[in-house]
Formats: sequence, C-alpha cells, structure tokens
Amino acid sequence: MKEIILQTYGIVLPIVLGYIVWLLKEQKKRQQKDAIERNKRIADENEKRDANSAGTMLLLRVQLIEYHDRYMKIGSIPSYAYENFCQMYEAYHRLGGNGMVEKMHDEIQELHLKRKGD
Repeated sequence: MKEIILQTYGIVLPIVLGYIVWLLKEQKKRQQKDAIERNKRIADENEKRDANSAGTMLLLRVQLIEYHDRYMKIGSIPSYAYENFCQMYEAYHRLGGNGMVEKMHDEIQELHLKRKGD
C-alpha cells in the first residue's frame, strides 16, 4: 500500500508542479503583455495631451497678439480686457510660451488703464 502511494506521488507530484510552473509562466507573459499595452496607452495619452497643450498655446498666442495689436493702436486698454490679457498671458506662460508674448505683455502693462467713465 505504501508503495502504491509513493508511486502515485512520484507520478502526480511532477505533473502538479509542472502545471504550477506553466501557470506562473503564463501569468508572467500576461503581465508583460498588459505592461506593454499600458505603456502604449500612456504614450498615446501623453502625445494627445502634448498636442492639446500646443493647440491651446497657439490659440492663446493668437488672442494675445490680437489684444496687443488692438489696444496698442488705441493707446489704452479697458480694465476687463487688461484682466483677460493677463490671465491669458499667465496660462500661455505656464504652457511654456516664448519671449515674444512676454514683450507684448510688458508693452500692455505700460498702457493707460481705462476705467468705467474714462
């Protein structure tokens, strides 16, 4: 009886251990595949975010240039427009905007600020 049990263990144990090793290898393959897919999704999302930031920055630059040109010609700027310009400039600057708009910001700050009734 002992011999039968030992022979059974001798046959079954390697099969069970082989199955466990196979399961672990499959799990590792799945994890690697999932990691590759996750990294690709992250890269795609980063690319979209960068494109979105670049588009936002371009739109802000266009609007800042329009504000600058309009109010430099007039020689003064209403307080609401000045506040809008400053907020757009800050957003543009945080997105990594360049020095061209910085010069325009300095010029806008030197303009006479119109208040209601001026």
